[in-house]
Amino acid sequence: MLHERSSEIEIRLLIEAIYLKYSYDFRDYSGASLKRRVNHALAQLECRTISALQERIIHDPAAFMQLLQYLTIPVSEMFRDPGHFLSIRNDVVPLLRTYPSIKVWIAGCSTGEEVYSIAILLREEGLLDRTIIYATDINPTSLDRAKQGIYALENIRGYTENYQKAGGKCSLSDYYTAAYGHAIFDKTLRENVTFADHSLATDSVFSETQLVSCRNVLIYFNKKLQDRAFGLFHESLCHRGFLVLGSKETLDFSAYSDRFEALVRQERIYRKT
Repeated sequence: MLHERSSEIEIRLLIEAIYLKYSYDFRDYSGASLKRRVNHALAQLECRTISALQERIIHDPAAFMQLLQYLTIPVSEMFRDPGHFLSIRNDVVPLLRTYPSIKVWIAGCSTGEEVYSIAILLREEGLLDRTIIYATDINPTSLDRAKQGIYALENIRGYTENYQKAGGKCSLSDYYTAAYGHAIFDKTLRENVTFADHSLATDSVFSETQLVSCRNVLIYFNKKLQDRAFGLFHESLCHRGFLVLGSKETLDFSAYSDRFEALVRQERIYRKT
């Protein structure tokens, strides 16, 4: 019990040090999630204690960037949860067509798989040319990978299956070139994409949008930070705009539950009231 308490104190001090030194705010992230990530990072960065890790990252920015990769867990896949994308295609796109121009915010875009999934879907529906996509994340390494649009070829089979189940109208191979064990996605898919650093914990709204997608990010936040994020999304969305969340996330019981209505509850697709 004493060791457990000491570990909790060390993690709190580490997170506070990160905030003071680098302005990355993990103070309202889920405690259990942070504990798992920090303990995993200890072994990878060869630090015996969390206090030793704290001392290292304070004096070595490169070590902090290594730690950031473990704190943010950049894991994603294209057309993840295909039913979700099929519902966007069938239930959201017809309503997006009514706007003369469209702005989409993908919050917590990680390494970009969802960005390219949304871009492909919008292209097939004839909407990409009049859409601006804002793809944001707090991890600069992930953002760089997202900008490149290069993914391991070994993952493409799974992505292709997802794409087909999501109602894809072509072949996924139409959108990439295979070379040296990687799939390089068509750069025209990101011509209208702005990749930017943005923290849901500290930053504010930057544009009015018609669609906000934040999937599998809020599960790592405590309730206070979840409500802050919902507030940003509500402020960003235009009247009757759309909010889409991950399969394990919900607006229920949040401070903003009465400001949205479920459009497709099973797929976590909501509409601003």
